Amino acid sequence: MPDDFDVVTGASGYTGRYITRALLSRGRRVKTLTGHPTRANPFGDQIEAMPFNFDRPEQLKRSVEGVRALFNTYWVRFPYAGRTFDTAIANTRVMLDAAKAAGVRKFVHISVTKATESSPLPYFRGKAILEAAIRQSSLPYAIIRPALIFGVEDILLNNIAWLLRRFPFFAIPGRGDYRVQPIFAGDLGEIAANAASDDQSATFDAVGPEIFTFDELVRMIARAVHRRPRIVHVDPRVAVALASIVGWFVRDVTLTLDEARGLMTNLLVTDSAPNATTRFSEWLRLNADKIGTAYASELARHFR
Repeated sequence: MPDDFDVVTGASGYTGRYITRALLSRGRRVKTLTGHPTRANPFGDQIEAMPFNFDRPEQLKRSVEGVRALFNTYWVRFPYAGRTFDTAIANTRVMLDAAKAAGVRKFVHISVTKATESSPLPYFRGKAILEAAIRQSSLPYAIIRPALIFGVEDILLNNIAWLLRRFPFFAIPGRGDYRVQPIFAGDLGEIAANAASDDQSATFDAVGPEIFTFDELVRMIARAVHRRPRIVHVDPRVAVALASIVGWFVRDVTLTLDEARGLMTNLLVTDSAPNATTRFSEWLRLNADKIGTAYASELARHFR
């Protein structure tokens, strides 16, 4: 039956998990496209897992036939093990073509704030290239641009808390006066689910009601987890070097220079009116005992 179900990429991941929760709570049937179709997922037999099949476009097309909305969260945080921003762009184009051929009613795409094709940062430039491809397609679309996403499954904020819990000092790249505008993953899931309810195309930011400098954010997390490490401000290259030492011990990539530069150039804050209601300060107070208790590995989650 047409429009009988939705497809979410990475439903057992981070953002995709919250989108899936929002859809299931509304009585929607959900399937997921994933690079790990045999992994256990938090929804059990409520959802069906299918491989991406980027190299088999016809099979990918069959996977999304009869779909009301395809929610795309697929991307890479940094190049690793042969997966690059260019391959992520190419794969997403294959997905977009399959969605068009299958008659998907709407393509809901999770991008990022301040993505521009002129950006010197490949992450933001790649996101902008995909936005342009989506707009040029014949599909109705919603391009949603979140800033810093927080939740108990988050990697960045969780690992900040993990470092604060375990080390006597914390290195902040630069002066720390650059700003972030966190949005709760649950709010983002609801925003994405709402975006599939009509056939109108739109591009909009997804941001929470509070703005902090990065220095304020780190100190707030430190207080929440009852730690008082020395906060030091260092050259971003020094911060990345220190992060790489930690990364060697935990067998992960903890921070890249491009990510530090993205933070320092205020790319995770906008002038848009907040469209999410959860306040990070309140969420942190209620969830401080859940973050930073264990290290969250990017490589284990996505590459192993």
